[in-house]
Amino acid sequence: MFPFQAPVDDILFSLRHVAVVKEFDDWDDSVAEDVLGHFAELAENVLAPINAVGDSEGARLENGHVHMPTSFKTAYKQLCDDGWQGLTVPVEFGGEAVSPLIAAGVTEIFSGANHALQMVCALAPGAIAALRLCASEKQQAEWIPRLASGEYLSTMCLTEPAAGSDLSAIACRAEPHNEGWRLSGEKIFISGGGQDLSEGIVHLVLARSGAFGIKGLSLFLCPSQAGVRVTRIEEKMGLHASPTCQMLFEDADAELIGEQGDGLKAMFQMMNEMRIDVALQGVAHASHAADLARRYAQDRKQGRRPDGTAAALNEHPDVRRMLDEQRCLAMGARAMCHITMKETRLGVRPALVEFLTSVCKIVGSEAGIRSADLGIQVLGGYGYLTEYGMSQIWRDARITAIYEGTNGIHGRTLVTRGLRSSEGIADFAALMNELSGGSEVIDNNVANWLSVAQELSESEDATPQAFAFTSLTAQLFFKAAWVRIAAMADHHSDSDELRRLSSIVINDAISPKWL
Repeated sequence: MFPFQAPVDDILFSLRHVAVVKEFDDWDDSVAEDVLGHFAELAENVLAPINAVGDSEGARLENGHVHMPTSFKTAYKQLCDDGWQGLTVPVEFGGEAVSPLIAAGVTEIFSGANHALQMVCALAPGAIAALRLCASEKQQAEWIPRLASGEYLSTMCLTEPAAGSDLSAIACRAEPHNEGWRLSGEKIFISGGGQDLSEGIVHLVLARSGAFGIKGLSLFLCPSQAGVRVTRIEEKMGLHASPTCQMLFEDADAELIGEQGDGLKAMFQMMNEMRIDVALQGVAHASHAADLARRYAQDRKQGRRPDGTAAALNEHPDVRRMLDEQRCLAMGARAMCHITMKETRLGVRPALVEFLTSVCKIVGSEAGIRSADLGIQVLGGYGYLTEYGMSQIWRDARITAIYEGTNGIHGRTLVTRGLRSSEGIADFAALMNELSGGSEVIDNNVANWLSVAQELSESEDATPQAFAFTSLTAQLFFKAAWVRIAAMADHHSDSDELRRLSSIVINDAISPKWL
Protein backbone atom coordinates (compact mmCIF):
# COMPACT_ATOMS: atom_id res chain seq x y z
CA MET A 1 0.00 0.00 0.00
CA PHE A 2 1.25 3.49 -0.85
CA PRO A 3 1.35 5.93 2.09
CA PHE A 4 -0.95 8.95 2.01
CA GLN A 5 0.53 12.13 0.54
CA ALA A 6 -1.23 15.42 1.24
CA PRO A 7 -1.81 17.48 -1.94
CA VAL A 8 -0.49 20.70 -0.38
CA ASP A 9 0.89 22.19 -3.61
CA ASP A 10 -2.38 21.64 -5.49
CA ILE A 11 -4.40 23.17 -2.66
CA LEU A 12 -2.19 26.26 -2.42
CA PHE A 13 -2.23 26.69 -6.20
CA SER A 14 -6.02 26.56 -6.23
CA LEU A 15 -6.45 29.04 -3.38
CA ARG A 16 -3.73 31.47 -4.45
CA HIS A 17 -4.07 31.52 -8.21
CA VAL A 18 -7.43 30.04 -9.20
CA ALA A 19 -9.67 31.49 -6.49
CA VAL A 20 -7.24 34.40 -5.88
CA VAL A 21 -7.96 34.88 -2.18
CA LYS A 22 -5.12 37.33 -1.43
CA GLU A 23 -7.56 40.25 -1.19
CA PHE A 24 -8.83 39.09 2.21
CA ASP A 25 -7.21 40.66 5.27
CA ASP A 26 -6.87 37.34 7.07
CA TRP A 27 -5.08 35.62 4.16
CA ASP A 28 -1.31 35.34 4.34
CA ASP A 29 0.64 33.20 1.87
CA SER A 30 3.36 32.26 4.32
CA VAL A 31 0.87 31.42 7.08
CA ALA A 32 -1.14 29.27 4.67
CA GLU A 33 1.98 27.41 3.61
CA ASP A 34 3.10 26.86 7.20
CA VAL A 35 -0.32 25.75 8.47
CA LEU A 36 -0.96 23.33 5.60
CA GLY A 37 2.59 22.03 5.76
CA HIS A 38 2.37 21.31 9.48
CA PHE A 39 -1.04 19.67 9.17
CA ALA A 40 0.16 17.60 6.21
CA GLU A 41 2.94 16.24 8.40
CA LEU A 42 0.42 15.32 11.10
CA ALA A 43 -1.92 13.77 8.53
CA GLU A 44 0.78 11.70 6.84
CA ASN A 45 2.45 10.48 10.02
CA VAL A 46 -0.41 10.20 12.53
CA LEU A 47 -3.89 10.35 10.97
CA ALA A 48 -3.46 8.34 7.76
CA PRO A 49 -1.62 5.36 9.33
CA ILE A 50 -4.59 4.67 11.63
CA ASN A 51 -7.23 5.04 8.90
CA ALA A 52 -7.35 1.39 7.82
CA VAL A 53 -6.92 0.29 11.44
CA GLY A 54 -9.96 2.32 12.46
CA ASP A 55 -11.94 0.95 9.52
CA SER A 56 -11.17 -2.60 10.63
CA GLU A 57 -11.72 -2.03 14.36
CA GLY A 58 -14.72 0.29 14.05
CA ALA A 59 -16.65 2.06 16.79
CA ARG A 60 -18.63 -0.08 19.20
CA LEU A 61 -21.45 0.38 21.71
CA GLU A 62 -21.03 -1.32 25.08
CA ASN A 63 -23.36 -0.78 28.05
CA GLY A 64 -24.64 2.45 26.56
CA HIS A 65 -21.17 3.89 25.93
CA VAL A 66 -19.54 4.38 22.53
CA HIS A 67 -15.90 3.33 22.27
CA MET A 68 -13.71 4.62 19.45
CA PRO A 69 -10.67 2.79 18.07
CA THR A 70 -7.86 3.06 20.62
CA SER A 71 -5.48 4.73 18.20
CA PHE A 72 -8.02 7.50 17.54
CA LYS A 73 -7.81 8.67 21.16
CA THR A 74 -4.09 9.38 20.92
CA ALA A 75 -4.54 11.13 17.57
CA TYR A 76 -7.39 13.27 18.91
CA LYS A 77 -5.34 14.34 21.92
CA GLN A 78 -2.57 15.49 19.59
CA LEU A 79 -5.09 17.41 17.45
CA CYS A 80 -6.30 19.21 20.57
CA ASP A 81 -2.84 19.81 22.04
CA ASP A 82 -1.71 21.37 18.77
CA GLY A 83 -4.76 23.68 18.60
CA TRP A 84 -6.35 22.26 15.45
CA GLN A 85 -9.88 22.13 16.92
CA GLY A 86 -9.85 25.90 17.41
CA LEU A 87 -8.14 26.76 14.15
CA THR A 88 -10.63 29.38 12.91
CA VAL A 89 -12.03 30.40 16.30
CA PRO A 90 -11.41 34.02 17.39
CA VAL A 91 -8.58 34.54 19.84
CA GLU A 92 -10.93 35.81 22.54
CA PHE A 93 -12.52 32.36 22.65
CA GLY A 94 -9.18 30.56 22.81
CA GLY A 95 -8.77 29.90 19.08
CA GLU A 96 -6.09 30.57 16.48
CA ALA A 97 -8.14 32.95 14.25
CA VAL A 98 -6.81 31.36 11.05
CA SER A 99 -8.59 32.17 7.78
CA PRO A 100 -11.46 29.78 6.90
CA LEU A 101 -9.87 29.53 3.46
CA ILE A 102 -6.75 28.01 4.99
CA ALA A 103 -8.97 25.79 7.12
CA ALA A 104 -10.57 24.52 3.90
CA GLY A 105 -7.19 23.09 2.95
CA VAL A 106 -6.92 21.46 6.37
CA THR A 107 -10.38 19.95 5.92
CA GLU A 108 -9.40 18.38 2.61
CA ILE A 109 -6.14 16.95 3.94
CA PHE A 110 -7.86 15.62 7.08
CA SER A 111 -10.62 13.96 5.03
CA GLY A 112 -8.16 12.35 2.65
CA ALA A 113 -6.06 11.00 5.49
CA ASN A 114 -8.84 9.82 7.80
CA HIS A 115 -12.43 10.66 6.88
CA ALA A 116 -13.90 8.80 9.86
CA LEU A 117 -12.00 10.83 12.46
CA GLN A 118 -12.58 14.02 10.49
CA MET A 119 -16.33 13.32 10.62
CA VAL A 120 -16.30 13.25 14.41
CA CYS A 121 -14.17 16.41 14.71
CA ALA A 122 -15.64 18.45 11.85
CA LEU A 123 -18.98 19.44 13.37
CA ALA A 124 -17.37 21.64 16.04
CA PRO A 125 -16.55 24.57 13.68
CA GLY A 126 -20.12 24.59 12.39
CA ALA A 127 -21.48 24.52 15.93
CA ILE A 128 -19.24 27.44 16.86
CA ALA A 129 -20.51 29.38 13.83
CA ALA A 130 -24.11 28.71 14.86
CA LEU A 131 -23.42 29.81 18.43
CA ARG A 132 -21.69 33.00 17.27
CA LEU A 133 -24.69 33.77 15.07
CA CYS A 134 -27.52 33.09 17.49
CA ALA A 135 -26.38 32.34 21.06
CA SER A 136 -26.27 34.84 23.91
CA GLU A 137 -22.95 36.29 25.05
CA LYS A 138 -23.13 34.12 28.15
CA GLN A 139 -23.70 30.97 26.11
CA GLN A 140 -20.87 31.84 23.74
CA ALA A 141 -18.48 32.49 26.62
CA GLU A 142 -19.41 29.17 28.24
CA TRP A 143 -19.38 26.84 25.25
CA ILE A 144 -17.18 28.16 22.45
CA PRO A 145 -13.90 27.92 24.41
CA ARG A 146 -14.74 24.31 25.30
CA LEU A 147 -15.30 23.47 21.65
CA ALA A 148 -12.18 25.38 20.57
CA SER A 149 -9.98 23.48 23.03
CA GLY A 150 -11.44 20.10 22.09
CA GLU A 151 -12.74 19.53 25.61
CA TYR A 152 -16.13 19.16 23.94
CA LEU A 153 -17.09 17.93 20.49
CA SER A 154 -20.43 18.62 18.83
CA THR A 155 -23.29 16.97 17.00
CA MET A 156 -26.09 18.22 14.78
CA CYS A 157 -29.35 16.49 15.70
CA LEU A 158 -31.98 16.92 12.99
CA THR A 159 -33.08 13.61 11.50
CA GLU A 160 -35.79 11.45 13.08
CA PRO A 161 -37.34 8.11 12.06
CA ALA A 162 -40.30 9.91 10.45
CA ALA A 163 -38.53 13.17 9.58
CA GLY A 164 -35.62 12.91 7.17
CA SER A 165 -35.39 15.61 4.53
CA ASP A 166 -38.80 16.97 5.59
CA LEU A 167 -37.86 18.85 8.75
CA SER A 168 -41.43 20.09 9.21
CA ALA A 169 -42.28 16.60 10.46
CA ILE A 170 -39.89 16.75 13.45
CA ALA A 171 -41.59 15.40 16.56
CA CYS A 172 -38.87 15.72 19.23
CA ARG A 173 -40.49 17.97 21.85
CA ALA A 174 -39.09 20.81 23.93
CA GLU A 175 -41.02 21.82 27.03
CA PRO A 176 -40.27 24.77 29.35
CA HIS A 177 -38.85 23.68 32.70
CA ASN A 178 -37.90 26.12 35.47
CA GLU A 179 -35.67 28.67 33.70
CA GLY A 180 -34.72 26.32 30.90
CA TRP A 181 -36.13 23.54 28.73
CA ARG A 182 -36.34 19.78 28.61
CA LEU A 183 -36.10 17.65 25.47
CA SER A 184 -37.90 14.38 24.80
CA GLY A 185 -37.72 12.38 21.61
CA GLU A 186 -35.60 10.29 19.28
CA LYS A 187 -32.97 11.32 16.72
CA ILE A 188 -31.24 9.08 14.17
CA PHE A 189 -28.19 9.23 11.88
CA ILE A 190 -26.31 11.40 14.38
CA SER A 191 -22.59 11.45 13.57
CA GLY A 192 -20.52 11.29 16.75
CA GLY A 193 -23.63 11.05 18.91
CA GLY A 194 -21.46 9.15 21.34
CA GLN A 195 -17.67 8.84 21.56
CA ASP A 196 -14.92 8.66 24.15
CA LEU A 197 -12.49 11.11 22.58
CA SER A 198 -13.65 14.36 24.23
CA GLU A 199 -14.71 14.94 27.82
CA GLY A 200 -18.20 15.95 26.71
CA ILE A 201 -20.46 16.51 23.72
CA VAL A 202 -22.55 19.55 22.81
CA HIS A 203 -25.68 18.32 21.05
CA LEU A 204 -27.36 21.00 18.95
CA VAL A 205 -30.92 19.74 18.67
CA LEU A 206 -33.73 20.92 16.43
CA ALA A 207 -36.90 20.31 18.44
CA ARG A 208 -40.54 21.32 18.42
CA SER A 209 -41.34 24.07 20.88
CA GLY A 210 -44.50 25.23 19.12
CA ALA A 211 -47.12 24.26 16.55
CA PHE A 212 -46.60 21.79 13.70
CA GLY A 213 -44.47 22.99 10.82
CA ILE A 214 -41.17 24.78 10.32
CA LYS A 215 -42.12 27.81 12.43
CA GLY A 216 -42.64 25.61 15.48
CA LEU A 217 -38.98 24.50 15.52
CA SER A 218 -36.34 25.91 17.82
CA LEU A 219 -32.66 25.16 18.34
CA PHE A 220 -31.44 23.83 21.67
CA LEU A 221 -28.05 23.17 23.18
CA CYS A 222 -28.06 19.93 25.13
CA PRO A 223 -24.80 18.82 26.78
CA SER A 224 -24.12 15.10 27.16
CA GLN A 225 -25.80 13.98 30.39
CA ALA A 226 -27.85 11.25 32.00
CA GLY A 227 -30.95 12.15 29.99
CA VAL A 228 -29.21 11.59 26.65
CA ARG A 229 -28.64 7.99 25.55
CA VAL A 230 -27.17 6.30 22.50
CA THR A 231 -29.44 3.34 21.80
CA ARG A 232 -27.74 2.01 18.69
CA ILE A 233 -24.76 2.43 16.37
CA GLU A 234 -25.65 1.88 12.73
CA GLU A 235 -23.75 -0.76 10.76
CA LYS A 236 -22.58 1.01 7.63
CA MET A 237 -20.90 0.34 4.29
CA GLY A 238 -18.06 2.71 5.14
CA LEU A 239 -16.81 5.12 7.80
CA HIS A 240 -16.78 2.26 10.29
CA ALA A 241 -14.83 4.25 12.86
CA SER A 242 -17.30 7.15 12.77
CA PRO A 243 -20.22 6.24 15.08
CA THR A 244 -23.56 7.01 13.45
CA CYS A 245 -25.97 6.88 16.36
CA GLN A 246 -29.61 6.53 17.24
CA MET A 247 -30.20 8.76 20.24
CA LEU A 248 -32.92 9.08 22.84
CA PHE A 249 -33.55 12.31 24.76
CA GLU A 250 -35.49 11.65 27.98
CA ASP A 251 -36.41 14.91 29.72
CA ALA A 252 -32.87 16.10 29.02
CA ASP A 253 -32.03 19.60 30.26
CA ALA A 254 -31.32 22.03 27.41
CA GLU A 255 -30.79 25.71 26.63
CA LEU A 256 -32.66 27.62 23.94
CA ILE A 257 -30.29 29.06 21.31
CA GLY A 258 -31.62 32.24 19.73
CA GLU A 259 -35.32 33.03 19.55
CA GLN A 260 -38.07 30.47 19.92
CA GLY A 261 -39.29 29.41 16.48
CA ASP A 262 -36.04 30.48 14.77
CA GLY A 263 -34.38 27.07 14.96
CA LEU A 264 -33.71 26.69 11.27
CA LYS A 265 -31.84 30.00 11.08
CA ALA A 266 -28.96 28.74 13.22
CA MET A 267 -29.17 25.17 11.99
CA PHE A 268 -28.87 26.27 8.36
CA GLN A 269 -25.70 28.15 9.32
CA MET A 270 -24.29 24.80 10.41
CA MET A 271 -25.68 22.97 7.40
CA ASN A 272 -24.25 25.43 4.86
CA GLU A 273 -20.80 25.11 6.39
CA MET A 274 -21.13 21.33 6.35
CA ARG A 275 -22.20 21.25 2.68
CA ILE A 276 -18.94 22.81 1.54
CA ASP A 277 -17.17 20.54 4.02
CA VAL A 278 -18.82 17.54 2.35
CA ALA A 279 -17.82 18.82 -1.09
CA LEU A 280 -14.22 19.01 0.13
CA GLN A 281 -14.49 15.50 1.55
CA GLY A 282 -15.36 14.39 -1.98
CA VAL A 283 -12.42 16.35 -3.39
CA ALA A 284 -10.15 14.67 -0.82
CA HIS A 285 -11.27 11.22 -1.91
CA ALA A 286 -10.92 12.13 -5.59
CA SER A 287 -7.39 13.40 -5.02
CA HIS A 288 -6.33 10.48 -2.83
CA ALA A 289 -7.71 7.90 -5.27
CA ALA A 290 -5.99 9.66 -8.17
CA ASP A 291 -2.67 9.70 -6.34
CA LEU A 292 -2.85 6.00 -5.41
CA ALA A 293 -3.80 5.03 -8.97
CA ARG A 294 -1.03 7.20 -10.48
CA ARG A 295 1.67 5.69 -8.27
CA TYR A 296 0.45 2.15 -8.83
CA ALA A 297 0.19 2.60 -12.61
CA GLN A 298 3.68 4.04 -12.97
CA ASP A 299 5.24 1.16 -11.00
CA ARG A 300 3.20 -1.76 -12.28
CA LYS A 301 4.63 -3.52 -15.35
CA GLN A 302 1.99 -4.78 -17.72
CA GLY A 303 2.43 -5.84 -21.35
CA ARG A 304 5.13 -4.85 -23.84
CA ARG A 305 6.17 -1.81 -25.81
CA PRO A 306 6.60 -2.16 -29.59
CA ASP A 307 10.32 -2.78 -29.05
CA GLY A 308 9.57 -5.73 -26.76
CA THR A 309 10.58 -4.09 -23.48
CA ALA A 310 8.26 -4.15 -20.48
CA ALA A 311 5.64 -1.38 -20.42
CA ALA A 312 4.36 0.40 -17.34
CA LEU A 313 0.61 0.25 -16.79
CA ASN A 314 0.26 4.00 -17.29
CA GLU A 315 1.56 3.70 -20.85
CA HIS A 316 -1.65 2.00 -21.98
CA PRO A 317 -4.15 4.48 -23.50
CA ASP A 318 -7.20 3.27 -21.58
CA VAL A 319 -5.34 3.52 -18.28
CA ARG A 320 -4.08 7.01 -19.17
CA ARG A 321 -7.68 7.99 -19.94
CA MET A 322 -8.79 6.95 -16.46
CA LEU A 323 -5.84 8.60 -14.73
CA ASP A 324 -6.55 11.82 -16.63
CA GLU A 325 -10.18 11.79 -15.58
CA GLN A 326 -9.26 11.29 -11.93
CA ARG A 327 -6.84 14.22 -11.99
CA CYS A 328 -9.35 16.44 -13.79
CA LEU A 329 -12.09 15.61 -11.30
CA ALA A 330 -9.93 16.39 -8.27
CA MET A 331 -8.46 19.64 -9.60
CA GLY A 332 -11.72 20.91 -11.08
CA ALA A 333 -13.94 20.14 -8.09
CA ARG A 334 -11.39 21.66 -5.70
CA ALA A 335 -11.28 24.87 -7.74
CA MET A 336 -15.08 25.07 -7.72
CA CYS A 337 -15.15 24.77 -3.92
CA HIS A 338 -12.47 27.43 -3.41
CA ILE A 339 -14.17 29.82 -5.84
CA THR A 340 -17.44 29.31 -3.95
CA MET A 341 -15.77 29.92 -0.60
CA LYS A 342 -14.33 33.16 -1.93
CA GLU A 343 -17.78 34.30 -3.06
CA THR A 344 -19.14 33.39 0.38
CA ARG A 345 -16.47 35.50 2.09
CA LEU A 346 -17.08 38.44 -0.25
CA GLY A 347 -20.78 38.37 0.66
CA VAL A 348 -21.94 40.60 -2.21
CA ARG A 349 -23.85 37.99 -4.25
CA PRO A 350 -25.85 35.91 -1.70
CA ALA A 351 -28.17 34.32 -4.27
CA LEU A 352 -25.12 33.17 -6.21
CA VAL A 353 -23.51 31.67 -3.09
CA GLU A 354 -26.60 29.58 -2.36
CA PHE A 355 -26.60 28.38 -5.97
CA LEU A 356 -22.88 27.56 -6.02
CA THR A 357 -23.00 25.72 -2.69
CA SER A 358 -25.46 23.16 -4.01
CA VAL A 359 -23.48 22.70 -7.22
CA CYS A 360 -20.25 22.16 -5.27
CA LYS A 361 -21.87 19.66 -2.92
CA ILE A 362 -23.05 17.65 -5.91
CA VAL A 363 -19.87 17.85 -7.97
CA GLY A 364 -17.45 17.33 -5.09
CA SER A 365 -19.24 14.28 -3.74
CA GLU A 366 -19.74 12.68 -7.14
CA ALA A 367 -16.11 13.38 -8.09
CA GLY A 368 -14.90 11.44 -5.06
CA ILE A 369 -17.07 8.43 -5.85
CA ARG A 370 -16.19 8.44 -9.55
CA SER A 371 -12.45 8.82 -8.94
CA ALA A 372 -12.44 5.97 -6.42
CA ASP A 373 -14.36 3.78 -8.85
CA LEU A 374 -11.84 4.57 -11.60
CA GLY A 375 -9.03 3.86 -9.15
CA ILE A 376 -10.41 0.40 -8.48
CA GLN A 377 -10.46 -0.23 -12.23
CA VAL A 378 -6.88 1.00 -12.71
CA LEU A 379 -5.61 -1.30 -9.96
CA GLY A 380 -7.65 -4.18 -11.34
CA GLY A 381 -7.82 -7.15 -8.97
CA TYR A 382 -5.72 -5.29 -6.42
CA GLY A 383 -8.24 -2.46 -6.46
CA TYR A 384 -10.94 -4.89 -5.41
CA LEU A 385 -8.79 -6.10 -2.50
CA THR A 386 -8.36 -4.09 0.69
CA GLU A 387 -4.55 -4.03 0.49
CA TYR A 388 -4.16 -0.73 -1.36
CA GLY A 389 -7.03 1.06 0.36
CA MET A 390 -8.92 1.96 -2.81
CA SER A 391 -12.01 0.00 -1.77
CA GLN A 392 -12.15 1.92 1.53
CA ILE A 393 -11.94 5.23 -0.35
CA TRP A 394 -14.94 4.18 -2.44
CA ARG A 395 -16.92 2.99 0.60
CA ASP A 396 -16.16 6.11 2.61
CA ALA A 397 -16.81 8.47 -0.30
CA ARG A 398 -20.21 6.97 -1.15
CA ILE A 399 -22.04 8.62 1.74
CA THR A 400 -21.13 12.13 0.59
CA ALA A 401 -23.77 12.04 -2.14
CA ILE A 402 -26.39 11.27 0.53
CA TYR A 403 -25.82 13.24 3.71
CA GLU A 404 -26.20 17.02 4.13
CA GLY A 405 -29.03 16.82 1.61
CA THR A 406 -29.02 14.16 -1.08
CA ASN A 407 -27.69 15.24 -4.44
CA GLY A 408 -31.18 14.85 -5.86
CA ILE A 409 -32.54 17.31 -3.31
CA HIS A 410 -29.82 19.80 -4.17
CA GLY A 411 -30.67 19.37 -7.85
CA ARG A 412 -34.31 20.09 -7.07
CA THR A 413 -33.22 23.18 -5.12
CA LEU A 414 -31.38 24.49 -8.18
CA VAL A 415 -34.51 24.48 -10.37
CA THR A 416 -36.83 25.78 -7.68
CA ARG A 417 -35.37 28.27 -5.22
CA GLY A 418 -32.24 28.72 -7.34
CA LEU A 419 -34.13 29.84 -10.46
CA ARG A 420 -36.61 32.07 -8.62
CA SER A 421 -33.92 34.72 -8.29
CA SER A 422 -33.15 36.59 -11.50
CA GLU A 423 -30.07 37.95 -9.70
CA GLY A 424 -28.85 34.43 -9.00
CA ILE A 425 -29.18 33.46 -12.67
CA ALA A 426 -27.42 36.59 -13.88
CA ASP A 427 -24.70 36.32 -11.23
CA PHE A 428 -23.92 32.70 -12.10
CA ALA A 429 -23.57 33.55 -15.79
CA ALA A 430 -21.39 36.55 -14.90
CA LEU A 431 -19.10 34.44 -12.72
CA MET A 432 -18.64 31.87 -15.47
CA ASN A 433 -17.60 34.63 -17.86
CA GLU A 434 -15.27 36.11 -15.24
CA LEU A 435 -13.55 32.74 -14.79
CA SER A 436 -13.21 32.08 -18.51
CA GLY A 437 -11.60 35.41 -19.40
CA GLY A 438 -13.41 35.67 -22.72
CA SER A 439 -13.19 32.04 -23.84
CA GLU A 440 -15.44 31.59 -26.85
CA VAL A 441 -16.30 28.04 -25.80
CA ILE A 442 -17.45 29.17 -22.36
CA ASP A 443 -19.31 32.17 -23.81
CA ASN A 444 -21.31 29.80 -26.02
CA ASN A 445 -21.97 27.45 -23.12
CA VAL A 446 -23.12 30.37 -20.94
CA ALA A 447 -25.52 31.57 -23.64
CA ASN A 448 -27.03 28.10 -23.88
CA TRP A 449 -27.26 27.80 -20.09
CA LEU A 450 -29.00 31.18 -19.78
CA SER A 451 -31.56 30.14 -22.38
CA VAL A 452 -32.36 26.92 -20.51
CA ALA A 453 -32.40 28.65 -17.11
CA GLN A 454 -34.79 31.33 -18.34
CA GLU A 455 -37.12 28.75 -19.84
CA LEU A 456 -37.17 26.69 -16.64
CA SER A 457 -37.67 29.76 -14.45
CA GLU A 458 -40.89 30.46 -16.36
CA SER A 459 -42.05 26.85 -16.19
CA GLU A 460 -44.98 25.90 -13.99
CA ASP A 461 -43.05 22.89 -12.67
CA ALA A 462 -39.36 22.57 -13.51
CA THR A 463 -38.62 19.67 -11.15
CA PRO A 464 -38.80 16.97 -13.88
CA GLN A 465 -35.85 18.76 -15.50
CA ALA A 466 -33.81 18.98 -12.29
CA PHE A 467 -31.36 16.22 -13.22
CA ALA A 468 -30.72 17.57 -16.72
CA PHE A 469 -30.34 21.15 -15.51
CA THR A 470 -28.01 20.08 -12.68
CA SER A 471 -25.85 18.27 -15.22
CA LEU A 472 -25.75 21.30 -17.52
CA THR A 473 -24.88 23.63 -14.64
CA ALA A 474 -22.22 21.36 -13.17
CA GLN A 475 -20.53 20.84 -16.52
CA LEU A 476 -20.45 24.59 -17.21
CA PHE A 477 -18.94 25.45 -13.82
CA PHE A 478 -16.47 22.55 -14.07
CA LYS A 479 -15.35 23.62 -17.53
CA ALA A 480 -15.05 27.32 -16.58
CA ALA A 481 -12.98 26.36 -13.54
CA TRP A 482 -10.62 24.42 -15.80
CA VAL A 483 -10.27 27.38 -18.18
CA ARG A 484 -9.19 29.37 -15.12
CA ILE A 485 -6.77 26.62 -14.05
CA ALA A 486 -5.17 26.65 -17.51
CA ALA A 487 -4.81 30.43 -17.43
CA MET A 488 -2.93 30.19 -14.12
CA ALA A 489 -0.96 27.05 -14.98
CA ASP A 490 2.41 28.83 -15.05
CA HIS A 491 2.14 29.16 -11.26
CA HIS A 492 2.05 25.36 -10.86
CA SER A 493 5.08 23.07 -11.00
CA ASP A 494 3.21 20.80 -13.43
CA SER A 495 2.09 23.58 -15.79
CA ASP A 496 2.30 21.67 -19.08
CA GLU A 497 0.24 18.82 -17.66
CA LEU A 498 -2.47 21.19 -16.42
CA ARG A 499 -2.74 22.82 -19.83
CA ARG A 500 -2.99 19.39 -21.48
CA LEU A 501 -5.75 18.32 -19.11
CA SER A 502 -7.57 21.62 -19.55
CA SER A 503 -7.72 21.13 -23.31
CA ILE A 504 -9.26 17.70 -22.75
CA VAL A 505 -11.94 19.15 -20.46
CA ILE A 506 -12.72 22.12 -22.68
CA ASN A 507 -13.10 19.85 -25.70
CA ASP A 508 -15.56 17.68 -23.73
CA ALA A 509 -13.34 14.61 -23.73
CA ILE A 510 -13.71 14.66 -19.94
CA SER A 511 -16.68 16.17 -18.14
CA PRO A 512 -18.81 15.25 -15.11
CA LYS A 513 -20.47 12.37 -16.96
CA TRP A 514 -22.00 10.95 -13.78
CA LEU A 515 -24.64 13.70 -13.88
